[in-house]
Amino acid sequence: MNSSYQGKNVLPKWSVLLVLLISAAVASAGGPPKASAPASHPAPAAHAAPAQHSAPAQHPSGNSNAHPAGGASNNRGPGGSAQTNRGGASNANRGTAGSNNRGPGGAANANRGGAANTNRGGAAGSNSGNRGGTTNANRGGAAGGNNGNRGGAAAGNRGGAANAGNRGGAANAGNRGGAGAHSPAGSRNVSLKGGGSANVRSNGSIRSVNRNGMQINHGVHGGRTVVGMHNGARVVNTGRHGGYVQRAYVNRGGHAYYSRTYYRGGHYYSGVYRGYNWHGHAYYGYYPGVWYHPGFYGWAYNPWAAPVYWGVGAWGWGGAPWWGFYAGWWNPYPVYAGPAFWLTDYLIAANLQAAYAAQAEANADVAAGDGGGGGDAPPPAPASGQVALTPEVKQAIADEVKAQLAAQQSQAQNNSGGSGGGGGAAPAAASTDQVPPALDPARRTFVVDSDLSVVANGQECGLTQGDVIMRLTDTPDADNMVNASVSASKKSDCAAGQTVAVKVDDLQEMQNHFDEQLNNGLGELAKKQGTGGIPKAPDAGTVPSDVPPPPPDTTAAKTLEDQQQAADQTEAEVKQEAASGGGGQ
Repeated sequence: MNSSYQGKNVLPKWSVLLVLLISAAVASAGGPPKASAPASHPAPAAHAAPAQHSAPAQHPSGNSNAHPAGGASNNRGPGGSAQTNRGGASNANRGTAGSNNRGPGGAANANRGGAANTNRGGAAGSNSGNRGGTTNANRGGAAGGNNGNRGGAAAGNRGGAANAGNRGGAANAGNRGGAGAHSPAGSRNVSLKGGGSANVRSNGSIRSVNRNGMQINHGVHGGRTVVGMHNGARVVNTGRHGGYVQRAYVNRGGHAYYSRTYYRGGHYYSGVYRGYNWHGHAYYGYYPGVWYHPGFYGWAYNPWAAPVYWGVGAWGWGGAPWWGFYAGWWNPYPVYAGPAFWLTDYLIAANLQAAYAAQAEANADVAAGDGGGGGDAPPPAPASGQVALTPEVKQAIADEVKAQLAAQQSQAQNNSGGSGGGGGAAPAAASTDQVPPALDPARRTFVVDSDLSVVANGQECGLTQGDVIMRLTDTPDADNMVNASVSASKKSDCAAGQTVAVKVDDLQEMQNHFDEQLNNGLGELAKKQGTGGIPKAPDAGTVPSDVPPPPPDTTAAKTLEDQQQAADQTEAEVKQEAASGGGGQ
């Protein structure tokens, strides 16, 4: 009986002893059990990632996928659908989803990247090389991103989905590392004897020449522009029959001003341009020769009490060749709610008239064998089915008109008036940088003022007077170019929606032309106010500008002719060198 009772107690005693031995063994192993991984807690809110440095070298893991990043791609550009983090699936951590560890975290991926997308760059379809992307954890903003950010979805970022001016980007022309370039595919660069270079198209025609301080550019439709210096003056030939000569004029109010004498068709006229220095580059902005009284600008800015009916007959365009040529592409407003819309149609019509005349001149030069090597044949006449100048694009132009009216009203209020011009010292370089109007963040829409040759997706295309573009980026690249989207174009020009690289100098000339035409339109509106149903303006008087233009320089025609001849000689030499195959790149 006793032995039976003792046998029943042996098992509990040995069980207790076994538990004590196991506890001692655990204690001798050193330290308590480690805490569970922080993945069990909600991921902390992703703060703006502190200056993310380039990711450390990615080490392979026990996983069969040894790419430096997660599930899809090891490119810096294209990848997952919306992730832009260098780390996890939806946050800025370098670990996997839900983990803030730098090392392996998730069950199936020991990479430092995340579950779905560990690319450094853009969204699906973007080119590799982007440093940023579309949505979150970028170094900059998200949608409509701020310019200059390394992330973000819009303009000026180094990454992004389809943004111009980026160092990566999807289909952007002229980017540092993007898909396009400032020179079209198939063209070649030629190093010229004695210095300088030329770019030759695949068909053997000259696209551009840079030699001895002279820059020659040929449009795809045959036009030629020549820019050079002559005895301290800036000389610009636009086509073979006109251009301008610009000289230092006067310093006034801490700003440098320059005079320009334009010559075309045997006629001279002069204007004044204010100098801007921005990051070591000089720009020149149009400066009005007269100011209207501030009340007139206010009247032109605000809507009329009742809409004004104003047809093609009132404009006097009916039967004009240019109107028939472009009728399928653009139509004026049927009624005008205010002067700004009247001025918008005035500006569009003036540009299309000039485009028609410029193309006729270029066609005549090509027919005479004097075109200088344009890329393509002259464009055919517009036909039905062209992309129209949409109401949205016209509204963007009207908004620019109103913005400029407000700016001129402010300037007119501050203008001292009648202080005379032409005297004083020659303009000196500005001591501080001043953003030119072409790079003003508030100005995005530009109406093309002359034939331009640009590159979109590696292919050359043209922009002609009256086309509309929207600037996307604010910071010029090493070639002093920014990127723009084509908002509206004619049938033979770059397609609407394409991204192209445009020189800031060209944008500034577009803005100058816009401002000058707006002043001319105000003059016409001042003449017509109170007639034809247009309400009477309260005050359409003018006062002289504080920097009135000087008389035209009547030597401008000879200066332009001399440069034209020098350009012809330079091109003849370049053609010989290009034909010999020397210096090709």
